[in-house]
Amino acid sequence: MNFTIITHVEHYQGQSNLLAYGPYVREMNIWFKYVDEVTIVAPFSKGQSSNIDLAYEHSKISFHKIPALAFNTPMRILKSAFNLPLIIWKTFKAMKNADHIHLRCPGNMGLIGCFVQICFPNKIKTAKYAGNWDPKSKQPWTYKLQKRILNNTFLTQNMQVLVYGEWENQSKNVKPFFTATYSVYEKEAIEKNNLNLGIEFVFVGSLTAGKNPMYALKLVDILAKKGYKVMLNLFGEGPERVNLEKYIQKNELQDCVFLQGNQNKDVLKKAYKKSHFVILPSRSEGWPKAIAEGMFWGCVPLATNVSCVPYMLNDQKRGIILEMNLKKDVIQIENLLLDQITYKNLSELAAQWSQNYTIEVFENEIEKLVSK
Repeated sequence: MNFTIITHVEHYQGQSNLLAYGPYVREMNIWFKYVDEVTIVAPFSKGQSSNIDLAYEHSKISFHKIPALAFNTPMRILKSAFNLPLIIWKTFKAMKNADHIHLRCPGNMGLIGCFVQICFPNKIKTAKYAGNWDPKSKQPWTYKLQKRILNNTFLTQNMQVLVYGEWENQSKNVKPFFTATYSVYEKEAIEKNNLNLGIEFVFVGSLTAGKNPMYALKLVDILAKKGYKVMLNLFGEGPERVNLEKYIQKNELQDCVFLQGNQNKDVLKKAYKKSHFVILPSRSEGWPKAIAEGMFWGCVPLATNVSCVPYMLNDQKRGIILEMNLKKDVIQIENLLLDQITYKNLSELAAQWSQNYTIEVFENEIEKLVSK
């Protein structure tokens, strides 16, 4: 079987392997276990990869390099428009030779893939929609267009669209799904340190305005000024790092807030295990992986009411929905800090729920999709 991926994820050349964003590669390597050949249509960068990137694991990979698409400046719009015919042709050619077409959405390449796949109604297809599938959410029109095409059974045939959460009035194309990071063999009982001895928060995600790490920092700052012994570790990189550094220096938080940069799975695992809370005040999510990972290790989640978060938190029976009002959210957190029994109960329920979604369960579901 030739398994063909259409993705916007940037790729890099390692010493002997093709590298890309770690969490994405880790998932794709599971799909690769059940296919004979892999074809990848994606942008290629001559820059240096980071320590968050991983190598694909398959003996027969054909990589079709395409120019990256970007429409945020006049020059990039012009360049992307010039490259578009080539990209469409390469996508069409790859799909023509595919036995199974796999789209990674939303994204520029996902949108192109949505249109081109219409030409192949009889081929087996899957799409991983990693964004927010909520029909009522505010999203860019290109995201909404991708969702409409994928959900339309006339335009998109023989397709299973993997989405996060369960939503009403969806077509037979749409399949509620999840993602996983840890194995069933990694499960263990987690004992968190007493909150009176110190309270640890962890933020994992890109340091961008959309992920809103500044809000996490401000919450911890207020708690510190109220006399709580708090610590915040922020994992990730991005344009907000400069603003975070300035805020930390201005408010003298160097002893309790630490910017850890991009780190690998093992480092993050240790951070989750010793943290009391995982916080993600994001404006938009698909399946917030950092929340699911933190919950696996007993972190009580603090997350915004986006995408499938209310489902994950079971209407706040497994965590706290942030109202994005500093005063109100600090009160919510303080109420929990003053009630260790409730905190422990939430921590245990969070772990019990998240530990249902192991790599083994995920792999079993992937095998079903590929074998069809």
